[in-house]
Amino acid sequence: MKFHLSNNTGLNVFTAHGAGYVRVNDQRFERPVIVTPEQILGDWSARDFASLAEADFSYFLALRPEVVLLGTGSQHRFAHPLLYRALSNAGIGVEFMNTPAACRTFNILSVEERRVVAGILFE
Repeated sequence: MKFHLSNNTGLNVFTAHGAGYVRVNDQRFERPVIVTPEQILGDWSARDFASLAEADFSYFLALRPEVVLLGTGSQHRFAHPLLYRALSNAGIGVEFMNTPAACRTFNILSVEERRVVAGILFE
């Protein structure tokens, strides 16, 4: 039996990922992007993991998520807690994972109607 992803909800879902790109609802992105179940935001100032700054994490505050998933590329990396302390102080969870894991986790949490935001970075 074959199973196919059905997106009858109208929410954003990651439909593919690979070296240097992700697809959201079949729209390809090759630059850092923020995805919520309802929005795709391309105005995030982050460019890559090495240059992450506190302001890059503070961007998420206005979106009021329960959890932020940061896709760090092909490798699982962790940022220093001082960079995302504003999120922690606001009670917002921050999870770091490689980009494929962030895409899968986002899709699951979104379908569960969680207030999730994914920030996707590339190498």
